[in-house]
Parts: sequence; C-alpha cells; structure tokens
Amino acid sequence: MYRVALCAIAAIALAACSLGSSNSTISSGYAQPDTTGSITSSPNMQSVALGGDPGAPRGRKTAVAGQQYASLGDQAPKGSYEKATTGALSDRDYSHTALDPEKARDVINQYRRDKGLKPLRLNAELSEAAKGHSRDLAKWDRISHYGSDGSNPWDRVKRTGFNAKLAAENVGTGQVDFLEVMRGWKDSPGHNKNLLLKDATHMGIALVQDPRTEFKSFWTLVIGTPM
Repeated sequence: MYRVALCAIAAIALAACSLGSSNSTISSGYAQPDTTGSITSSPNMQSVALGGDPGAPRGRKTAVAGQQYASLGDQAPKGSYEKATTGALSDRDYSHTALDPEKARDVINQYRRDKGLKPLRLNAELSEAAKGHSRDLAKWDRISHYGSDGSNPWDRVKRTGFNAKLAAENVGTGQVDFLEVMRGWKDSPGHNKNLLLKDATHMGIALVQDPRTEFKSFWTLVIGTPM
C-alpha cells in the first residue's frame, strides 16, 4: 500500500479539480498540501495525486534521461503537469483494459446512493469534454487538468455547449481498469469530494489507451450541473 502524495512524479497518477460558475480558478480540491489518501498498487510502483494549481512545485526539477517533456508548441502552464518515469508501468497487463460508460456510471451512482445522494446521468457533452481531454493527455503522455492548448476543465466543458453552473474533473493515468481508478478517487479526499458533489446531476467519462506511452491509460471523469 502506497500513500498518495500531492505533486510528485507518478507511476499511477490521479488529479482532481472543481470549478464553480462564479470562480474559474483551478482548484486541486485538497484542503491542504499534505492531504493524502491511499490506493493499492503493485510493490514496485508509486501512486500520486496531482492538483491543478499551475504554481505548484514540480515533482522533479531536473531533466531525467528518457523522460519526455512538452515541446515548444505546448501551451499548458509550466509546472501544471507531470510525466511518468520510463518503464514505470511496463510490468502491468493492459490487454483487457476497457471502459463501459454505463457500468462506470452505475458504480459511481451506487457510491452516491450509499451516501444518500442523487444519481448522475450520462451526458453526451460532458463525455465529449472527457474524451477530448483524455486524448490530449495521451498525446502528451502526462497527467494534468490543463490541455496542451492551455485550456482548463471549465473551458473544455463550455466548448461542448454544456452551460454549466458546476463542473468538476477527475483524471487518472496508469490504472488497468475502472474499479482501480475508482478506488483511487474514493481514497483521495479531493477526488472523493468531486464524486460526492451534492448538487451534481450529470457526468461524462472517457478512456484513451496508447501502449506507446509510459502512462498507458488515460481516464477522465467530468461531473457537471447545467444552469
């Protein structure tokens, strides 16, 4: 069992962000920098959570041989993303990794019902926002709430036409299946807060896989409430 540490290099990584209509500032969802949770992983792996604060310190400040960094065309703010170390997940089997959005919705809704909360409905626009971000994370092989075009979760939700008064985003990279990423989100305070947003009504979820990347799998959950 490994602890989830804020803003450190990841083998399996999680990121949580909540946004309200009156405040477009990225928030990691953590009460304080040392807030931690735990997820299960194989003995030779680490697990981390990465908040969305672009001013947060990088887990590594010097170049590492074989580690990829954003190109000059990238518009994500400096320090707003993390990369996996080379070969960190090479021993994991992703041959059966897949996402069934309806089953994922049911797992999330059962968790919400257990806490006395109303279920979420799948929404095509939020799913579009989630898929677009997962694709972008896979392209750059990283974990972040910022897109390579500089967008934040609120920007991406607005682009789809979803007129939100509430939007939240959870991201996970490196997990083999949805139950693994769900365990990580539940065990981490910032992610769990998003899962249990009382006023949330809709959700979209996406998985993008790329075996050429170090992170292998890129999961994005977007939760929202329309105006």
